[in-house]
Amino acid sequence: MKPSPSSRRRGFTLAELMVVVVILGLLATLVVRNVVPALFEAKHKLAKAEIMNISQAVQSYLIKNGRLPESLEPLVTPDENGVTYIDGRTEIPVDPWGFPYHYEADPNGMTYTIGSLGKDGEPGGDGDSADISNKTIANERTATERGR
Repeated sequence: MKPSPSSRRRGFTLAELMVVVVILGLLATLVVRNVVPALFEAKHKLAKAEIMNISQAVQSYLIKNGRLPESLEPLVTPDENGVTYIDGRTEIPVDPWGFPYHYEADPNGMTYTIGSLGKDGEPGGDGDSADISNKTIANERTATERGR
């Protein structure tokens, strides 16, 4: 007895499955090539935004106290009203790679550096490991304004 056409098992051939796997692989490659660099760029932009936020908090501290803080700790210590200089935070923020931001007040007492050492947590570096500071951000802005 021959099976009727409706009772035959239907399925995918090996060739059809291989085509689907190749297409999925190509799509995954495209996604990785385009999304991963965007994630790294997002971390750098987040670090720059946080550095500028901390810098504004240092400026507020300077205006209120007439001097720069010795560390970032006073910026997250609540005052008598429970207010802190850094957006209501009570802990010193860390950069997008999990390292603490470094802060150094210059000996003249009026300039300072706030920064991140990048993905590698070491001074120097390129790409994802490049250092970012309030001074490098200011230099980038100046260069952009000159280019206009």
